[in-house]
Amino acid sequence: MTDADRKFLRIAFQEAQDGFDEGGCPIGSVLARGETLIAQGRNQRVQRGDPIAHGEMDCLRKAGRQKSYRGMTLYTSLSPCMMCSGTIIQFGIQRVVVGENENFGGNEDFLRARGVEVIVANDADCIALMARFIREKPDLWAEDIAED
Repeated sequence: MTDADRKFLRIAFQEAQDGFDEGGCPIGSVLARGETLIAQGRNQRVQRGDPIAHGEMDCLRKAGRQKSYRGMTLYTSLSPCMMCSGTIIQFGIQRVVVGENENFGGNEDFLRARGVEVIVANDADCIALMARFIREKPDLWAEDIAED
């Protein structure tokens, strides 16, 4: 991981922390081109009542229209779900830095099989925040990952 990776992953973590503090799911995301921040966002499912407002989707929405996502990196505090992974593929984002996949094993293999470089940081803060959320709000977590 580069210094820029560490910087943007910290921003994604702070977005996750802010979401947790608002009573939502603590998943944050950042979109960057090199060392330039394009957008940042967080899971807004609870706050907005929007079932597809995952952290990555909120970030990409805030980025607005882009002619191309080539050369950009998407940072996410938690391994992306299938919806977000599909969007990464659809937009042609070629690099993803994942804060953690211990609490939720997302779709790293799916992304890699489609040519996306995936780096898992195993960030202790991301792991601890998500574990706390799952422990304290298991019903909300189950809803977020569409489990009954």
